[in-house]
Amino acid sequence: MKTENGKTLKDSKLIKTFVIDTNVLIHRPDAIFSFKNSRVVIPIEVFEELDKLKMEHHSGRGKSARHACRLIDGLINKRDVTKGVKMPSGGVLEIPIIADFKEFHGLIKGKKDNLILLTGLALKERGDTVFFVSKDINARIKAEALGLRAVDYEKHKVSTNDQYQGFVEIETSKAKCEELEKMKSVEIDGSYFENQYCFLTHKESTTIYIGRYDGVAECFRYVPSTMDEDVTGISALNTEQRIAFDALLNPKIKLVTLVGAAGTGKTLIAIASGLKMVIESKEYSRVLVSRPVVPMGHDIGYLPGEKSQKMSPWMQPIFDNLEFIIERSNKQNFKSIDQLTNNKILEVEALTYIRGRSLPKQYIIVDEAQNLTAHEVKTIVSRAGEDTKVILTGDPNQIDNPYLDAESNGLISLVEAFKKEPISAHVTLTKTERSSLAELATKLL
Repeated sequence: MKTENGKTLKDSKLIKTFVIDTNVLIHRPDAIFSFKNSRVVIPIEVFEELDKLKMEHHSGRGKSARHACRLIDGLINKRDVTKGVKMPSGGVLEIPIIADFKEFHGLIKGKKDNLILLTGLALKERGDTVFFVSKDINARIKAEALGLRAVDYEKHKVSTNDQYQGFVEIETSKAKCEELEKMKSVEIDGSYFENQYCFLTHKESTTIYIGRYDGVAECFRYVPSTMDEDVTGISALNTEQRIAFDALLNPKIKLVTLVGAAGTGKTLIAIASGLKMVIESKEYSRVLVSRPVVPMGHDIGYLPGEKSQKMSPWMQPIFDNLEFIIERSNKQNFKSIDQLTNNKILEVEALTYIRGRSLPKQYIIVDEAQNLTAHEVKTIVSRAGEDTKVILTGDPNQIDNPYLDAESNGLISLVEAFKKEPISAHVTLTKTERSSLAELATKLL
């Protein structure tokens, strides 16, 4: 195949051709750069779908669609993309124009998803080694039925079996456990990440000794298993919550990710820690709590009223946690949510409205972060100003965004990307503390 300058890249039969589905570009607008030394084909029907999606001005899909279009337009730069345009990644971008499909292979005529598949089939029939790339499992099944090799977009995907837990359970000697407790540090053979926690045990006792890894000293630093006092009325109910509090209350740790099922206390302990750091420690100027506006099931549509009224249904889980904390706390300046917001101690904001802001010296909590793409998480974390701490919480098994799954969402991607960084910590919460019913529902359903 010849590119726009007339030079032959390679024999087309020796180059892999990746046909990109629309949902891949929504999931990751710069996905085209992931396929090095290959032909990247975007069917013309993809741009028709992007054109519709880009009109969603207040959604992540609309933002991703616009971003993808800008990237592709910058690459084309008035060159003939039907003949192939070289990309910085070493591959070639092509937007083929197929005037007519003579055979539809049982697919519904005119449906854009099917026309995208037929484009891949046409390229295979001309001799290309074609891979159809899609986040849509049904589209991949249809592609395989047509004889195309179908793959999921794997970049930023982490296998559930390989997900970083944030802590390690180690059975060791009684002497090592006592050394950690008495000397406040201990060396344990093995390879560990900065701020990774350990739960040390020995056969002579059921006591769990907790440590946090110090990468500079190459040892675990002692973390008391119990706290001297509650955190704005909230106490740790298990060892996982205890290490979560340790990370949340440590100003040296700038990024904390909490992953766990419903009822494990992720949001509750994050908000309680933030309020303590603002009101008592005065490490930060305010707590900013936000979450993506992604509905579970069918959207309820337009909501009347002012911004605060529109946001209320989406932010109600945050308010529920705040009310619980206020009930448990006995502090005089801590009587109501209105009091906290009026005194600028707390700000509850929809995620849509924090884009573009610079947020210095704030304690930012992003709830339900499993519904964000890797690109959206990057946008949010990059808002952090000087002396700001960012906490993201979520359950990868409760995703309402149709373009994401448990292995490719932005929260899990962030955990994997930052697990080696000294300014970050991660905790996976496994024990449900909301109620025995909630714990059973998590296990059985």
